Amino acid sequence: MKTEEIARKLVAYCRKGEWEAAQKELYANDAVSCEPEATPAFEKETKGLEAIIAKGHTFNSMVEEYHSITVSEPLVAGDVFATALTMDLTMKDRGRTPMSEVCVYRVKDGKIVSEQFFY
Repeated sequence: MKTEEIARKLVAYCRKGEWEAAQKELYANDAVSCEPEATPAFEKETKGLEAIIAKGHTFNSMVEEYHSITVSEPLVAGDVFATALTMDLTMKDRGRTPMSEVCVYRVKDGKIVSEQFFY
């Protein structure tokens, strides 16, 4: 798949909150996920598809309710694309929390090999 096709598919999955389905279809087995900084719940860098999926499970276990998810159309440049993600959710330990971030992805050989979040 070309970067633009992968970007469109990822956006469609994310708009439905189907994070794990997107990862299983679109990510390389050795993909890397990078957060701006380490937190008590997440390392700064997560390596490997299984670990990225587990990270998603951890995040979902912290969420009481998703109120809305908005994902922008992707901006594609060569083998990289970015989207803006906004979520309105209720966290189990913090109550209702708006979240907004820019998500940047790199594609190689038809799979996402890295994701990096800026918030």
